[in-house]
Amino acid sequence: MDSYGQKKDLWSPLPYQGWKPCLTPSVSHKLPLEPSGYIQVFLDGGLNQQRMGICDAIAVAKILNATLVIPHLEVNPVWKDSRCLCSLKLYIPCSPVEAEIFFFIYYTGSFFPGCSSFEEIFDVDHFINSLKDEVSIIKVLPKEFSWSTREYYGTGIRATRIKTAPLHASANWYLENVSPILQSYGIVAIAPFSHRLAFDDLPVDLQRLRCKVNFQALVFRSHIISLGETLVKRLRSPVRVHSSKSIHQVVGDTNQAEKYAVLHLRFDKDMAAHSACDFGGGRAEQLALAKYRQVIWQGRVLNSQLTDEELRNTGRCPLTPEEIGLLLVALGFDNRTRLYLASHKVYGGEARISSLRKLFPLMEDKRSLASEDELANVEGKASVLAALDYYISMHSDIFISASPGNMHNALVAHRSYENLKTIRPNMALLGRTFANKSMEWPEFQQVVQAGHKGRYGQIRLRKATQSIYTYPAPDCMCQG
Repeated sequence: MDSYGQKKDLWSPLPYQGWKPCLTPSVSHKLPLEPSGYIQVFLDGGLNQQRMGICDAIAVAKILNATLVIPHLEVNPVWKDSRCLCSLKLYIPCSPVEAEIFFFIYYTGSFFPGCSSFEEIFDVDHFINSLKDEVSIIKVLPKEFSWSTREYYGTGIRATRIKTAPLHASANWYLENVSPILQSYGIVAIAPFSHRLAFDDLPVDLQRLRCKVNFQALVFRSHIISLGETLVKRLRSPVRVHSSKSIHQVVGDTNQAEKYAVLHLRFDKDMAAHSACDFGGGRAEQLALAKYRQVIWQGRVLNSQLTDEELRNTGRCPLTPEEIGLLLVALGFDNRTRLYLASHKVYGGEARISSLRKLFPLMEDKRSLASEDELANVEGKASVLAALDYYISMHSDIFISASPGNMHNALVAHRSYENLKTIRPNMALLGRTFANKSMEWPEFQQVVQAGHKGRYGQIRLRKATQSIYTYPAPDCMCQG
């Protein structure tokens, strides 16, 4: 295939694959006249981990016939939100007792007052109304339960708090362990709650409900959508002229919509350190990342027990900006590609991205596309900025992520559900290929292209134990 045909094929939409969204319940379920009580959940991590937790919270409320209080969104110290982490000092527990107190406070959010709330990110009324026939949801607790706050759970052991929910707990576990507390007290708070519901052995309607929350009920606030639409329009406009204040003037044929791809460059310091891979920075970098691992995870990082060669051969190393640039060029992207960079703070800063910018001079991010005034309402709010990236990613022609992770998984699932083109890097192949320093460019390009056939968004069916938030078929999709 010549270069023109290759580029045309690269940017062409995915053909229909025989699967379509399928979220209608198989049986009509009426809400109970008297819910069993109220459920509160406290969700930590980044936006996309919290998104999964919200879906699980709805499912657990359904299992227990309970009313869900709009979830509390907390923040992980890695994903700092300046609105709630003005001066966080890292605290390392020194004893089991201190550790217990720390995690009580951490998981109930007492460290992080004022974080971006559910209401600041998602359209609450739409959320409640779209699920009103499935689950009862309220914005605030009735007055008689107003004592049940995160501060209350952060200052002592409470009978109404569940802290022992196992990872991927079954529906029966909730019925056996949480229902009695609801019956006794009328309320229960579950923290921690991330990844606390199984993916297997659940009724099909419960699986579809999780997907309904994920793909239909969780809609961003109007100001996020409005800014997202503005930036998408600029990405689809012909060549822009940048002023000193990043105001964009469109020149050329305004009737011709351009195509753009989104690159999620997951290469922050946390990711680099946790991978335990060698990124070419020498002994000083290795020591700095090892020290960071010790501070954040007390050295408990499984990858650190493997050699760099073993990590790369098994695809456990995140792609660097330099590597992802070479991958994109090998797949057919060129210096005329409109590329949007969705990322947390990149480890190594702008110097690390410079080679990527040279390959893709039309690369943009939210700060190059929008003015300071336009970003004023979202700046410093990590979860809101992540929501903006999510919106722009969902509206792109192609999405590609440099490494697996929560945002990668969330968008792979959502774009599979919508049948949108999504490139999944073959991490093990790339790890071995980049390690071969003697390979010439034509061979590299051939190996990369051959190794990525069937990795452009083709439907993959969920296997046992795999996440429904990565593989929505067949649970939430039907053939036909």
